[in-house]
Amino acid sequence: MVVYKINQKMIHTLLIIFSLITVSCSLPQYYNEYDSRFSYHDIFNYLSQDERTLDLGDSYSFIVLSDIHISDSISANEFAKLKSRLGDAQFIVITGDITQNGTKEEIQKFIDVARTFGIPCYPVMGNHDIYTNRAGPWEELIGSSCYRIDSPSGDTTLFMLDNANGSFGHDQIEWLEKEMKSAKDHTFVFAHDNFFTENGLYDYEQITDINERARVMSLLKGQCDIMFMGHLHKRIVKKLGGVTYIMVENYGASEATGTICRVHVSREGINYTFEKI
Repeated sequence: MVVYKINQKMIHTLLIIFSLITVSCSLPQYYNEYDSRFSYHDIFNYLSQDERTLDLGDSYSFIVLSDIHISDSISANEFAKLKSRLGDAQFIVITGDITQNGTKEEIQKFIDVARTFGIPCYPVMGNHDIYTNRAGPWEELIGSSCYRIDSPSGDTTLFMLDNANGSFGHDQIEWLEKEMKSAKDHTFVFAHDNFFTENGLYDYEQITDINERARVMSLLKGQCDIMFMGHLHKRIVKKLGGVTYIMVENYGASEATGTICRVHVSREGINYTFEKI
C-alpha cells in the first residue's frame, strides 16, 4: 500500500514536469509565430508587381475598412457591395480579419471579390486570419503578412504590418525602423490589433506588449501621417506625437456596421471621413 502511494506521487510529479516541459517548448513557438511569418515578408502570391507600386501623384484618395469576416457566400456578397462605393479611390486597405476562420476557402472568397474592384486591395493579417493551420492558407494564397508599398510617381509610402498575435515581434520592428528611414513624405501604416481602447491603458483587447507599442509609436513619431487599425469593432481616434491613430469600425460580422473610412490626400493636406455602406 505504501509503495502504491509512492508510485502515485511519482507519477503525479512526472506529469507536472512533463506538462511544464511541453508548455515551455510550445509557447515560444506560438508566440514567435510573428517572427516566423516575417521570414517570408518578401513573398507575394496575391499581389501582382503592378499592384505593389502605385501611380498616385499629388492628389488621390483611398478607402480603409476592417474586420470583414468572410465566412460564406453571404458575407462575401456583403464585401462585394463595396464596389458601388469606390468612387475615385485608387486603392483599398483592409486592416485585418478578412476572414472568420482563416481557411483556404474563405481567403479564396476574399481574393475572388477583391479582383472585381479594379483597383489594388491590400489585406492586413488579423487574429481571425491565423485560426487555421497557424496562417498556412494565408501564406499559400496571399504570401507576405508584412510589406511595403511605394508610389514612385508620388510621395507616398504604405506599411502593412502583422500584429495578429498581439505583438509585432523583434524582426518586424527592426525592419520597420530600417524602412522608415526611406519612407516618403506621406506615410500611412496599417495593422490589426489596436493600440488604444476606451477602457484605459491596460485593457486586454489591445496589443499585449505596451513597451513594444511605445517603440513602434516612437518610430512613427513625426514620420507617419496616420496609422489605421481595427479589431475592436468600434471607432477610436487619437492624435499623439503628430500621428493620428484611427481604429476603424468593423465592416462585416454578425453585428455589421458596414463602415468605411475614406481618405483624401492633396497638396492642401490630408482629410478623412467615415461612411456607412
